[in-house]
Amino acid sequence: MKIFIDSADINEIKAVAELGVCDGVTTNPTLIAKSGHDFKSILLEIINIIPGPVSAEVISADAKGMLKEAEELAKIANSIVIKLPLTQEGLKACKALTGRGIKTNVTLCFSVGQALLAAKAGATYVSPFIGRLDDIGEEGIRLISEIKELYSAHKVETKILAASIRNPRHVTDAIIAGADIATIPYKVLLQLYKHPLTEKGLSQFLEDWEKSGQKDIV
Repeated sequence: MKIFIDSADINEIKAVAELGVCDGVTTNPTLIAKSGHDFKSILLEIINIIPGPVSAEVISADAKGMLKEAEELAKIANSIVIKLPLTQEGLKACKALTGRGIKTNVTLCFSVGQALLAAKAGATYVSPFIGRLDDIGEEGIRLISEIKELYSAHKVETKILAASIRNPRHVTDAIIAGADIATIPYKVLLQLYKHPLTEKGLSQFLEDWEKSGQKDIV
């Protein structure tokens, strides 16, 4: 089980890195645009903070353009993973990049059929968007389970990267359902360790210590 942060905000990524629980980073054009910084410079900063896989998404709609962009992105660092849309052109690009030994993350997956094609194209990761499926009345977690069943039955090496996570329950449910990785927005990741009973218990411990009249423990 691995945890990635879904962000291009350097302050968020630094904060998560300090927790010692982050294994990688996913970005997309929306997150990069919100950062207000140059694409390449943002990626270089992220890589200096998190040495694990960093997904960088292409913006071309055709395979030729995707491959050109991918080649440039791959030069930035060995940890760069090329993020491709789950389209006909995206699958073409995925197959070609796999043949060149470049890691890929095929994103915007909403069905088992799409996950099957991504695996056949040699994707390193496939990213099912569970929150967006929930938004239209479908079950995002069920999709994770079905992809896991398919991949396990046929010994597929493509990793399931649960994306579009909206709350802490999405994280735990996705991992239980078989996701190899959950990529989590900063605010949701913080919610994972917060619990009112933890805060209440800590407050009680400290209060009891004060009442004991003892000095510091060191």
